[in-house]
Amino acid sequence: MTRLAQLAAIAAAVAGLAAPAAAQTMPGSFVHLRSIDPSIIQDIRYATTNNFAGHVLKGYEAAECIVTRAVGHALKRVQAELKPQGLSLKVYDCYRPQRAVDDMYAWAQDGRETAAQRRYNPKMNKADLFRLGYIARRSGHSTGKAVDLTLVKLPAASVPPFDPRADYGDCTADAGRRAPDNSVDMGTGYDCSDARAHTASRALTLEQRQWRDRLVAVMARHGFVNYRLEWWHYSLPGKGGRPYNFPVAPPPAATQTR
Repeated sequence: MTRLAQLAAIAAAVAGLAAPAAAQTMPGSFVHLRSIDPSIIQDIRYATTNNFAGHVLKGYEAAECIVTRAVGHALKRVQAELKPQGLSLKVYDCYRPQRAVDDMYAWAQDGRETAAQRRYNPKMNKADLFRLGYIARRSGHSTGKAVDLTLVKLPAASVPPFDPRADYGDCTADAGRRAPDNSVDMGTGYDCSDARAHTASRALTLEQRQWRDRLVAVMARHGFVNYRLEWWHYSLPGKGGRPYNFPVAPPPAATQTR
């Protein structure tokens, strides 16, 4: 290769790195979870206003769970174990674009505290969430190998629509006072930044403790590891830890089960 050709190749590579995030496409190692197991319930909160930031996060163009193919098949095995027990997984978040993580950081640093946001972090300022480990600048979700999930009793009950103007209780309140959800009572709502949401918290009823233990056990049997500060967060260890920034988009019109 001539010197001129080498310089051209380098310039092309640099231009590729600087390309807009929106130009990125989903790698072949990623799949829409519904293409592997459509029976797993999806309630993707960051594609709605029903989340701690109170707005749709950047990069969420659809309320879809996207994961690596290995994670998808592992979740399918978990679901197969749960179904005969009258239970189903419900995912709240899966792959998360890096731009959404950056959006979270900007929200945490904007200096504004609202009553709605306090539902998710009732005992601390939102600027402390990164320092205390509840949100990270680099998330395992951006690798496609982490998921936020819970358990739902079957048949799944219908969920009243979320009302951003409603006077819901905070995430540590009794289940009947929290924002609507059809999951089992794990002791706190999803995305609750509070010590009670730590997986091993003792500030729970016996039934709540049993539900958390049951979720940890079934996920562990299929290779998943829990994050100790969040009862809902699980990741699948293994090779490949690169963060991605392609958008969460709808699946192709004709999605085939793999």
